[in-house]
Amino acid sequence: MSRPLHVVILAAGAGTRMHSQKLKVLHEVAGRAMIDHVLDLAQALEPAQITVVFGHQAEQLIQHGQDWPVNWAEQKEQLGTGHAVQQAATFFQDDEDVLVLYGDAPLVQVADLLPWRDQQFVLTAVLADATGYGRIIREGEHIAAIVEHKDANESVLAIQEVNSGIIQAPAKALKHWLGQLSNDNQQHEYYLTDVIGLAAAEGQPFQAAVVVDAEVVKGANDMAQLAELEDLLQQRIRQQLMHQGVRLLRPESVDVRGTVYCGADVMIDKGVLLEGDCEFGEDVHIGAHCVIKDSRLAAGTVVAPHSMLDGVVTTGPCHIGPYARLRPGTELSAGCKVGNFVETKKTHMGRNSKASHLTYLGDAEIGAAVNIGAGTITCNYDGVNKFTTTIKDGAFIGSDTQLVAPVTVGKNATIGAGSTITKDTPDDQLTLSRSRQKSVEGWTKPEQK
Repeated sequence: MSRPLHVVILAAGAGTRMHSQKLKVLHEVAGRAMIDHVLDLAQALEPAQITVVFGHQAEQLIQHGQDWPVNWAEQKEQLGTGHAVQQAATFFQDDEDVLVLYGDAPLVQVADLLPWRDQQFVLTAVLADATGYGRIIREGEHIAAIVEHKDANESVLAIQEVNSGIIQAPAKALKHWLGQLSNDNQQHEYYLTDVIGLAAAEGQPFQAAVVVDAEVVKGANDMAQLAELEDLLQQRIRQQLMHQGVRLLRPESVDVRGTVYCGADVMIDKGVLLEGDCEFGEDVHIGAHCVIKDSRLAAGTVVAPHSMLDGVVTTGPCHIGPYARLRPGTELSAGCKVGNFVETKKTHMGRNSKASHLTYLGDAEIGAAVNIGAGTITCNYDGVNKFTTTIKDGAFIGSDTQLVAPVTVGKNATIGAGSTITKDTPDDQLTLSRSRQKSVEGWTKPEQK
């Protein structure tokens, strides 16, 4: 039977090489803070406890994670990784295994750790360029020691197997080894890696758990490395989508900054950015260079190129764009069309209603089979308050109409082009609001002076 697992996430580092006011582990990869990816990993392992070690810019991290189900352990002085884990040791239970993860290493997956669930191990990788990493000194399958790059001689630097920093050990033994750490090194820090040599000296060596994909151990100490993590994680996300049957016409140009759930035969063209939580039904097609955030698109919906959707729901097949901007609160029923240079916000459109071009619809309740002409505006804001425009089933709104809310357009009503509507209009009638056409004799065009 597996022992209870206690996951420790180290997140106390200053991250000075980021040259940023933001705490390093809060910098985003694929639209989420690095530490959020690590917390997801920790929770997926179903641990008994999670402890986050914080220090530098503590208020940022605690504010970010205020709802996390974790213990908080403060590292007041930044004295190394071994010292950081010592701060978490107060929460250890002797019957637990302790797994140490890092808040700036978001690429590690459950599959990299599960085979070693009840074992004492160090996660290692073989890198072509091991610069900056601690080297693994082996004795067969076991590790005799880990030598930090700055403390390594020439022969040790030639070793390509490196330490990821991720270790797991029984809590009671780990506390014992942590108590023996020394800061007699070039950095004058308490290295967690020294635990491995202490364990080997006592006849309890750590195993080397070599990851299949060496890239997963990479972290971010500066913006260049952060960009590398972004690229690696985007590659992984795109591969997962394609394995699920999503057609990406130019995979390398699609970015996902959140989560995406797709039905069968979804097609995504080049240059598309997906943010937040998106859900696409069967046969959804996303045109080139669209930005879609927190939206649920029903089966058969087509989004034409260069459209922006934020908080949009379609409840049936619709056609959106090109160059449409749909803002939060937009809900489109089956058969709707929202065309080029149309903007919507907090607007519900009934079945088969259309706004084909050059229109603003805000705070609007639109029935079924409504046609909205080009240049129509719902005037929903008086400078202080917002009001609703209601357009009932079958209405026809002529081009260049201003609907001054609060106002209701009746069922099957027609609004003549160029009207400004300030009062409710009756069902089944034509309503006009415009001055009589006239010509002015003797009028001359202005001349340039």
